[in-house]
Amino acid sequence: MSTLTPVLDREEYIEQSHFFLTFRERLADNSPSQEVLSTVSEEILATTKLPMAIEFLAQDIKINGRMSDGMAHLRHYFTPFQTFVTAQAEQEYSRFDQFLALEILQKEAEYRSGTPSPPGLFFYQFECIARNRLGYDDGMTAMSQDQFYDDDWRDWMLKTRLQLGTIELADLIYYRSQHGLEERRRETRNPGNQPAGPLCFGVREGRIAKANRGKDPLYMFAALQRQLGYPTVPRHKPKADGFEIHPVLDQRLQRLEQSLKVLQMEIKGSVDLSEFYKLPDDGSSDSAQQPAT
Repeated sequence: MSTLTPVLDREEYIEQSHFFLTFRERLADNSPSQEVLSTVSEEILATTKLPMAIEFLAQDIKINGRMSDGMAHLRHYFTPFQTFVTAQAEQEYSRFDQFLALEILQKEAEYRSGTPSPPGLFFYQFECIARNRLGYDDGMTAMSQDQFYDDDWRDWMLKTRLQLGTIELADLIYYRSQHGLEERRRETRNPGNQPAGPLCFGVREGRIAKANRGKDPLYMFAALQRQLGYPTVPRHKPKADGFEIHPVLDQRLQRLEQSLKVLQMEIKGSVDLSEFYKLPDDGSSDSAQQPAT
C-alpha cells in the first residue's frame, strides 16, 4: 500500500482553512492563481508548514499550470482526497468548478481543526463525491489513503467502493453499525452473535441508516447533519435566471430606445413629442403645450 498521509496538528488545519478561503475569494476578484499563491503565504502563520507548501505550489504551478500536480508531490502534507478534489476541478470541460472545490477543502479543514470523527469525515467526503459525481472508485481510494482512518476503516472503504450500485449505501452502513449488531442479536436471541467484520459506525448512525433504506442517500446525509452535527457539504449555487445589467449601461439603453422611438415616428409621419416634455416643478402644463401650427 502507498504511504499514508499523516494527521497534522490542529493549527495546520486552521491555517489550511484560511488559505483555501482566501484563495477562493481572490480568484473571485479575478486575481491569477500564480499571483495569489505568491502573496498569500505571507499571511499564513509562520510556525506551521503551510507557507513552505504554498511556496512549493507557487513554483510548481508555473511549470505544470495545475495546483493538483504540486499537491500530489506533497503527500506528506496534503491528503490524496484534497489532491483528488483539486484535480477534478482542474479538468478541462469539468462542470465541477474551482470555487466549489476550494470551498469543500475549506470546510473539510475547518472540521478537522475541531473534534472530527472517522464517521463524520467519511460522510462529508463521500457526500462531496456523490453530490458532484466525482467518481466513487478513485474518490474512495483517495479517502482510504489518509492516516486519520485506521486499517478497519480503509478495508471497509475499499470493499464498499466495489459494492456501490449493487447494495445501497444505507444497508452497507447499517450492517457495519452497533445498532445493526444489537438488532441481529435480538432477532436471533443470541447475545454472543458476532459481526461479520469490524464495526465502523455507532448506534445513532445505524438507526439513521436503517430509517433511510430505499431513499435517496442525500436524505440520509441531511439527517446525519441535523441529528449528529456532521459538517454540511457546500453546494453549487445556481446563477440567477435574470440577466443583470450595469445601471450606467441600463440608462444608456433607455436613452437609445427613446431615440429609436422618435425616429420610427418620424418615418411614419406621426411625431408626437409631448410624452418627452418635462413638466415644470409647479405642475402647470402651459409650457408643455405644443406650439400652434
